[in-house]
Parts: sequence; C-alpha cells; structure tokens
Amino acid sequence: MHRSALLLLLLTVAAAAAAGVHGRARPADGTPAGKFWEHALPGSPMPEAVAELVQKGIDHSPLLPRNSSSAAPYIVQGCRFEYICHFKAAADAAAATGVFFREEEARVGATMAVYFPAAAGAAVLPGILPRAAAAGAPFGDLAAVLARFGVAPGSDQAAEVEDTLRWCRAPPVAGERRACATSLEATVGAAARMLDTAAAAGGMWAAASALPKGGGLPRQEYAVAAVQELGGGGRHVSCHVAPFPYAVYQCHATAPESSRALVVTLRGLERGGPEVAMVAVCHLDTRGWNPEHPGLEALHTKPGGAPVCHFMPYGHMVFGVKAAQP
Repeated sequence: MHRSALLLLLLTVAAAAAAGVHGRARPADGTPAGKFWEHALPGSPMPEAVAELVQKGIDHSPLLPRNSSSAAPYIVQGCRFEYICHFKAAADAAAATGVFFREEEARVGATMAVYFPAAAGAAVLPGILPRAAAAGAPFGDLAAVLARFGVAPGSDQAAEVEDTLRWCRAPPVAGERRACATSLEATVGAAARMLDTAAAAGGMWAAASALPKGGGLPRQEYAVAAVQELGGGGRHVSCHVAPFPYAVYQCHATAPESSRALVVTLRGLERGGPEVAMVAVCHLDTRGWNPEHPGLEALHTKPGGAPVCHFMPYGHMVFGVKAAQP
C-alpha cells in the first residue's frame, strides 16, 4: 500500500474509534453524498466528522420550518485562518491556545498546550445540506438569507453571515486561489479544480482531524506521539466551515511548494488524557498575509517570517494530490 494511502487509512480508523462507531455503519453511508465521495475520492474514505455533518444536514436540515425542534441555531467555533478568529462560546482569547504552532514543535517527544472548546463539534456545527437542497437555498443575498433562516438583522449572527458572504466575494491574496461551496459535492469539486487533479495521475485525497464527535479537546499539555506527512507536492486546499445557517466551506489553495500537510498524534499527559490524530497545515510562505493575522500574532512573527502551522478543527478538511503509483 502506498504510504499516503496508508496514512489516510490510519487517520480514518482513528476517527471512527474516537467517535465510537468503529465496526458498524458510518453516518452518510449510502447517501448520495456518500456515493459521490466514493466515486470522486476512491481509496480516501470520508472522514468521520464530515460524515456526521452530512447526516446532520439530512436529518436536521435548517430548511425545515423554524418552529421545528430540529432547526437548531448554528454556532461555529474555529478560525477563519486567513484573517479572523471566531470563538463564539469562549470567554477569552485563551480558547485559541495551541491552534497555531511553530513547525519545529511538530516533532516526536515535544509537548504542546492544546485546547479546542467542547462545543465545537457535530452538535452545534451546521449540517452539510444535500446538493439539491443547497442549490435551492439562498446564499449570495444577505437579506434573503436572514429572512429564510429567521436571523434577526443587526444581530451577531447576521454580522457573521454578512462576513462570510464578504469573504466569499473578496479577491484572493497574492498566490492564493479561493472558493466558497455550499455542498459536499461542490467542496470536492472546488478542491479538484484548485489542485488541477485532472492532470494528476494519482487522484486526490482528503483528510480531517479525528476529534471526538463533541469536537473538543480538554485544555492540557499533550505529548507529540507521532508525526506523519500526508504529501501533496507542497500544495494543498484547506476548507473551513464558515459561520452560516448551513455548512458553507471556505476553501483556499496554497501556491506550489508553499505548504505541508501533517497528521500529528497527540497524547494527553494528564490522567485519562485523550489520544487524537490531528490534521495540521504548515504555511511556509506568509508574505501576502495580513500583519494582524491571528496566526502571526499568536506566534509573534510577521508576514514572510517563520512558517505558521495550525490544526484543523472538527469538520474542516484538507485536500491534496496523491503521489502517482510507480
């Protein structure tokens, strides 16, 4: 088995174990999105967190009447890594501890302080709508989105929706490609176009962090138990869940030779501490970044300085091109 395929298999098994579903049917199995994934990314199983959000988009669609108990409000916790960090339920900026880290910290034997809020998983993230439903849901028009989903104008949620739409309309920074996608199929398609997988003999892989379904990690010190590179020729597409009533993925592609994608296995040092396989991306070229980028500030560096690495929160994805088989 090729090394990249083996790493993705190990990551998927770890995700299933963390969610407590190893050995039984996975969420999204047999759904149109699940079948599409199998066809589009053969040999790269759908990450458990993504499968959970696909099933949630079917079972608890925000398109249901607003008085339905299944139409839960959305909360997104994580980072819009290009410019803005959002920690909706966090009392202070300490919630971001360990999200960004230096490249040299990802080595076996090192320790890292990491914390992801517990309320950052499938229970509160918006579900991924089926492609047909997403095609009929309002997206580009702010007023239409607010009216359809009962978001009060002037509220914090309305501001987040507007910010998401603004990001989706904004031009990319130098050397970047970007896209917004409102379904899993559209997200995979956007990643494939950015990576030009039509010209790649090996096809495309996808990976996500194997966080528990709750989405969080308790605040503590973690030992780096293993580090494996996912490959991708130095170019990857990161897709982040944006604040919106349903799952909108904001995807951006790095320039060639400007990034590394890793699986970092962390083992909690406190009694009963968890062990998780976290996907991380290291950005090697930050020359075009905003000086106020939270990653630069967290690591006390400047655009064009030391590489900035970050872990991928629950449900966020990284795509890359597989190495061609010899």
